[in-house]
Amino acid sequence: MKKSLLATVFIAGLSTLGAEFAASRLLANTFGNSNLVWAAIIGLIMIYLAAGSFWGGRLADRFPHERTLAALLAATALGLGIVPLVAGPVLRFAAAAFDQLRLGVAGGAFFGVLLLFSLPITLLGMVSPFVIRLSIRDRASSGQVAGRISSLGTIGSFIGTYLTVLILIPNIGTARTIWTLSLLLGLNAAWLLLESRARHAAGALTLGLILLGGLSLWASRGPIKNTPGQIYEAESAYNYIEVLERDGYRYLRLNDGQGYHSIWSADTLNYNGPWSQFLAGPFFNAPPATPHDVQRIAIVGLAAGTAARQASAIFGPVPIDGYEIDPLILQVGREYFGLDALPNLNTYAQDGRWGLAHSPWQYDLIIVDAYRPPYIPAHLTTREFFQMAADHLTETGVLAINVGRAPDDRRLINALATTLNTVFPSVHVSDVPNSLNTIIYATREPTTPQNLVLNWQALNENPATHPLLRAALATTITYYQPAYTPSIVFTDDKAPIEWMTNNLILSFIVRGQVNLLEAP
Repeated sequence: MKKSLLATVFIAGLSTLGAEFAASRLLANTFGNSNLVWAAIIGLIMIYLAAGSFWGGRLADRFPHERTLAALLAATALGLGIVPLVAGPVLRFAAAAFDQLRLGVAGGAFFGVLLLFSLPITLLGMVSPFVIRLSIRDRASSGQVAGRISSLGTIGSFIGTYLTVLILIPNIGTARTIWTLSLLLGLNAAWLLLESRARHAAGALTLGLILLGGLSLWASRGPIKNTPGQIYEAESAYNYIEVLERDGYRYLRLNDGQGYHSIWSADTLNYNGPWSQFLAGPFFNAPPATPHDVQRIAIVGLAAGTAARQASAIFGPVPIDGYEIDPLILQVGREYFGLDALPNLNTYAQDGRWGLAHSPWQYDLIIVDAYRPPYIPAHLTTREFFQMAADHLTETGVLAINVGRAPDDRRLINALATTLNTVFPSVHVSDVPNSLNTIIYATREPTTPQNLVLNWQALNENPATHPLLRAALATTITYYQPAYTPSIVFTDDKAPIEWMTNNLILSFIVRGQVNLLEAP
């Protein structure tokens, strides 16, 4: 087989998976990266590839020439290069519509952008059958040729996956990543044209790609989103990250931007969110429970450190181990949210379960703030994870987790509370006011809600008690839920969290409750 044809198969495989992951990131910046979004992306791309394979085989039988293959690659390169030019303005418009919860407009933009990928991905699907047709000279070796081509294309796809996700997107951004793939395909086409002695066509194609690249670089100079108050945005290997500043407050938003993951203000510590209610956990223990009882804290899902800052104010400079899988979020936390002002905070850019499992410490409070439907890591919801967390708690330690819900759908809370109760003797539930969040507390020792009331009364009488702690305890008591309905137990083997959250979200939309997501 000719080297140019082998290179063509490899580059096509690399570009196919690279374009798929670039499409997912392009859309994730506006619509998130839930499995619903992934299902739409993968499903449509598989249809495009199937159509390409079908038509590629027919075209190859009618026009079995390298120039025809070169023309396909040239059209693919140009079609892919145009995507960020068109998608950028469309997605900025969609992001504004999504922030205003105009889901019809946002949904139209979502499928419109996926439609932009239909031409280049379909053409990429035509490459393998075309190369097979051009490479087979002897029917006796046709299986060997087809296997070699299929293998090489798969290796290209493997490399394209990691090259795109780990190197290109974090360093040059999604738009430029797509253009880089376009340039690679175009240079491949030019190589085939030169071999076919179509020098003028190769030169024209190269010039066109350079012009298209310049236009792409010019178009990608602006922000990914035009959110009012934006002071920072970036793409990491894990997230689209955005920092907003409004009226003296800074907000961390990720991906689709629905909800704030961290808040910071120089003038206040109480943000009327779930973070302070985590800190009520140790006071479910038998009285007298005091802030001095808490000697070490772990936070799974640190984000930019709002809970750590509040915990340091209430419990003093006790060691806090914060686990956040995205190192760029930690960097943003240092630059915009004052993480460096917490010398007692130890940050770890690790998966929370892995980090906690390998921690040598015992904790008086473990906070899990890594859930937000539909982004709930299944491995952080199971009986095995909760047992591992319990093993890292002191005898009076408490686990506190933040869970999203719908106004009249508490299935997720019921399932998690039921699972926790297989490990912990006592489980308590308290809603976060003016939100769709609930905090679930699980204690190593048997405890009662009356303990919380008695501790609050004692602390209320102590003038040294921090006002934030007074407010957190009062809120937890006021919104305490007396019971939960026993439900499914999540395990590492079976944790249908995606099914449950997808059902919750679709029901939420169908019932017209989306307006409840409007940020304050």
